[in-house]
Amino acid sequence: MAHPHLERVKDYLLTLQDRLCESLTALDGGGCFREETWDRPEGGGGRSRVIEEGALFEKGGVNFSHVYGAALPPSASAARPELAGRSFHAVGVSWVLHPRNPHVPTVHGNVRFFIADKPGEASVWWFGGGYDLTPYYPYLEDVQHWHRVAKAACDPFGDDVYPRFKAWCDEYFFLKHRDETRGVGGLFFDDLNAGSFEECFAFQRSVGDSFLEAFEPIAQRRRAVPFGEHEREFQAYRRGRYVEFNLVWDRGTLFGLQSGGRTESILMSMPPLARWQYQWAPQADTVEARLNAYLQPRDWLSTTQEPQPK
Repeated sequence: MAHPHLERVKDYLLTLQDRLCESLTALDGGGCFREETWDRPEGGGGRSRVIEEGALFEKGGVNFSHVYGAALPPSASAARPELAGRSFHAVGVSWVLHPRNPHVPTVHGNVRFFIADKPGEASVWWFGGGYDLTPYYPYLEDVQHWHRVAKAACDPFGDDVYPRFKAWCDEYFFLKHRDETRGVGGLFFDDLNAGSFEECFAFQRSVGDSFLEAFEPIAQRRRAVPFGEHEREFQAYRRGRYVEFNLVWDRGTLFGLQSGGRTESILMSMPPLARWQYQWAPQADTVEARLNAYLQPRDWLSTTQEPQPK
């Protein structure tokens, strides 16, 4: 018999995927999501939806997955001894959008739930998720709007929630080998089970439901900004850093591959085009060089002037 907590979260996530795809299709204004359902032989499956070559989105995806099994991979249970000998369910929705126009940021988000059971013992469960923004040509007003919405999603749950999960996002989405953040951050939380299930589930819904409010105005403001081949080349160079993070540091990618998830869905987050150039750096005093000032943790909501590169 399915756990009632699991079924409630799963119903919400499936509905969230539908709402995101409907709104993002309207925002794109030209493309549409194609859907694939897939099964995982070890248990579970998912519903992947991908948009390519749209009017706004060069590539994007909104994926639902529900994987389960009698035991976790040894690497996972070794890191969490309390999960040894437990069956598990992991359910979530993740989304990544790579707009064509370099003035529109790449954006990523996910909300997820994990529960593990063992006969005669209480369930072990937690929530995780968040969203983060990766601009190429950053605008301070966009970054501040993004963080205002993120803070508003957190505020009903305590004054300390936004600062804590904002800082966690800055720490998590950090490319240690480059000494820079992946973008301008947002929210990140994991292992959330303090308090009741109802409180934690309400917080997850608040985060998931606030994403469109955070992203849509930014995309609408920047989608018509002119760009050319120069801007596209810089975008491709910066997308290379996005790939580096996902393949080197991202725990979700690692868990998905180790747990036998669908590779195409896991790597959906990759941009359609990226480039690497040996020791390339933007020229000083250019708009491309200005991005560097955005790639360190900062209190965006109290920032009053455009950040400047050192």
